Amino acid sequence: MAINRIQINDFLEFAKSHPVLDVRSPGEYEHAHIPGALSFPLFTNEERKIVGTAYKQQSRENAIKIGLDYFGKNLVSMVENAEKILKEHPSGTREIGVHCWRGGMRSAAVAWLLDLYGFKVTVLTGGYKTYRHWVLQQFEKNHTLCILGGNTGSNKTGLLNLYAKTNRVIDLEALANHKGSAFGNLNQEAQPGQEHFENLLAMQLHGFSDTRSAQAIWLEAESQRLGSVNIPFSFFIQMRQAPMVYLQVPFEARLDYIVEDYGKFEKEKLINALLRIKKKLGGLELKNAINFLLEEDTKSCFAILLKYYDKLYLKGLQNNEFKSRTITYIESDTIDAHINLQKLNAHVNQ
Repeated sequence: MAINRIQINDFLEFAKSHPVLDVRSPGEYEHAHIPGALSFPLFTNEERKIVGTAYKQQSRENAIKIGLDYFGKNLVSMVENAEKILKEHPSGTREIGVHCWRGGMRSAAVAWLLDLYGFKVTVLTGGYKTYRHWVLQQFEKNHTLCILGGNTGSNKTGLLNLYAKTNRVIDLEALANHKGSAFGNLNQEAQPGQEHFENLLAMQLHGFSDTRSAQAIWLEAESQRLGSVNIPFSFFIQMRQAPMVYLQVPFEARLDYIVEDYGKFEKEKLINALLRIKKKLGGLELKNAINFLLEEDTKSCFAILLKYYDKLYLKGLQNNEFKSRTITYIESDTIDAHINLQKLNAHVNQ
């Protein structure tokens, strides 16, 4: 069979219904990869290092010989692993995608082996490097966005999760594994690296590019930084300029929600989170908040924090960069996402 080589857009379409093997080293894959691709390394991390060193310090030919020695020992196991992947794939296909870093020798070697065995193989021209160029291009495109704003504790995420059942929604906090505040990493899995966060976001944007194109993509209002990752600047600018629907919920209702949501965490974790905003919160307020925690008065502690975040949110809305955006306010006396979904739909359908 002839090995099929295709460009990035066709490859991403192919990947929707076929397994894709990332033949880079485990370390490269863990750093960042095409979402949905499976790690299928030609070399271990150490082997890749040895081959790369030989290529730079000796010659291309010596590097190939060393690589062939590693490759030769794993031919049978690689074929067997590929068979297992194809058997477990829901499509029941004999077609499989392959890519390496830049569409060079590693993908060529694996593609040759799988083609020889009888699989129909498709290779990404330009490899992962081309994919990364594609990712960055997604943030430069003009997207129709709408932002859901509201003070901390308004349950905006819960509302957008319901709204996503019938509308286009991207949950940035879910992609980042972080809720955005000093307490945002509590009970969360490890965050992706910056590069992989961008990959995840680009794929979601691309997934909406050809569906319900007249509808806006909804996102929650966020600062550019979510824990250890940043929303790509060009896309963040679009978010700041997009129209906003601002959910207004009374302080006490939000406070009760925050206490229920975060009050279950260990005091040590809560205190560590407080210490991360020591300078911004102020020494006296920090001391009071910690004392309330130690005295089992969680509600008073979180009242201090909620007032702090309310001031931050108000300052953000008053920023000159936001003055040109359209903001529509929706009042609600509850954080109940189902009730607020009705209010949001009433606004959108006006």
